Amino acid sequence: MIKLFVGLGNPGPQYEDTRHNAGFQWVDEVARQLKLQLQPERSYWGLAARTTLQGHGVWLLQPQTFMNLSGKSVAALARFFKIMPDEILVAHDELDFEPGTVKLKKGGSHGGHNGLRDIHAQLGSSDYWRLRIGIGHPGVKAEVVHWVLKRPAPGERERIEDSLRHALQSLPQLLAGDMEKATQQINTQKPPRPKPAPRPAPSSPATGSE
Repeated sequence: MIKLFVGLGNPGPQYEDTRHNAGFQWVDEVARQLKLQLQPERSYWGLAARTTLQGHGVWLLQPQTFMNLSGKSVAALARFFKIMPDEILVAHDELDFEPGTVKLKKGGSHGGHNGLRDIHAQLGSSDYWRLRIGIGHPGVKAEVVHWVLKRPAPGERERIEDSLRHALQSLPQLLAGDMEKATQQINTQKPPRPKPAPRPAPSSPATGSE
């Protein structure tokens, strides 16, 4: 089962709801689902909450170290409570997926994501689960830093929020350790339907003087 749910992001109001904070947003949704409130935990350099489910302690964590040092927070909590890498799920933004797409996978490379890079280094392992939340790509590599630190447009934000809700439906399976079923449920999502374009307003009848 997943004993530690981590959401990646940057702390501070200036980063709230930015694309890079998609992981924070998902952990907020998990906290609401489990009726938990994240609180500062100085020992783990993050906001955290704990509950007991099925006889096991379950943690939620939002590192407050800034993205590049996320592993410092994750590793501190995981080591203290003897949580193994394959019992950790890290939710993070994913440039390679369009908004509205979310995928669950285990292991693999960090793909250039600085938060994952540091978690790899601090845990000494890549054998943890990742919830990859699509945020889209600006199309130009030089624009990536600016892109991830901006808030998405309203339509993109709605699709991202839909994908978070979709992934949340598999929370019971993640907590039960049924990772095969959780992966199948999350990864076989239906693509978001495009919204129909608004109809043009009827034109007013022409008027003129006689």
